Amino acid sequence: MMKNVEKTIAATSASGNSSGRVAGAATAHAATFTARTSGDRAAENSTLTPLSIQDMTVAYHRKPVLWEVDYTAPKGSLIAIVGPNGAGKSTLIKAALDLIPRVSGDVTVFGRPYRENRHRVGYVPQRESVDWDFPVNALSVVAMGLYRRIGWCRPVTRKYRRLALEALARVGMADFAFRQICQLSGGQQQRVFLARALAQDADLYFMDEPFASVDAATERAIVAVLHELRGGGKTALVVHHDLQTVAEYFDHVVLLNMRIVAAGSTRDVFTSDNLRKTYGGKLALLDQVGQSMSLGPGAT
Repeated sequence: MMKNVEKTIAATSASGNSSGRVAGAATAHAATFTARTSGDRAAENSTLTPLSIQDMTVAYHRKPVLWEVDYTAPKGSLIAIVGPNGAGKSTLIKAALDLIPRVSGDVTVFGRPYRENRHRVGYVPQRESVDWDFPVNALSVVAMGLYRRIGWCRPVTRKYRRLALEALARVGMADFAFRQICQLSGGQQQRVFLARALAQDADLYFMDEPFASVDAATERAIVAVLHELRGGGKTALVVHHDLQTVAEYFDHVVLLNMRIVAAGSTRDVFTSDNLRKTYGGKLALLDQVGQSMSLGPGAT
């Protein structure tokens, strides 16, 4: 159902670390990042840490798109990944999930390599990466999130159909369980894929632009699910474009433009100064966002 790059979600993939084609260039930029002691790294690799990325560099056709990324995700947080087009936001997620190769760097999920803890990770890809003409209904899509418990090539029993229906109900899509996905609106399709991730009952979620081109009802449903996940101690990293809702929806933020410009609590990091560093001062909306920050919550 997924297009080529997304099909690898269902298969065990190699870590994809290739030879250091840009290692020399990456080393030249290493001084811009804070050195870490072995004790720091051990702490970051704790089994309680949802995600730890260390010294990760990614290149497409020998052209680097991410440089020496270091990041540790706090447990039980909603984290926005924010940056301009081409900043490497989707690349960051796909490299962490071993969907694309890394030139260098290590990624651990709850203290272990991703391939060893993949059952603890849920993924909601961009809608554009999905073949919506595939002949399958919404319930079957959600049941895909249960395959680890069901087993490959085994029938979906009543027990697992019930779990899939419960996940659909959580996103307001229970009435569409037997509707073909090609017959659903864009917002409904997005909610179905969110339900599939929820059915996994993962501890760490990656969501690639879940709010893109959705209606208001779907946006509210996604926000409600995110709050529910956080309330259950889950962690979600979400690629997000709407700067005016970052402070409202997320408690942590990663500002990214090939490198991490700033990362931390939204209150501390999501500032006009950091946004200008991230976007190069070229985004007119920054002035509006800055004004909203100065006026405080609820300002219009």
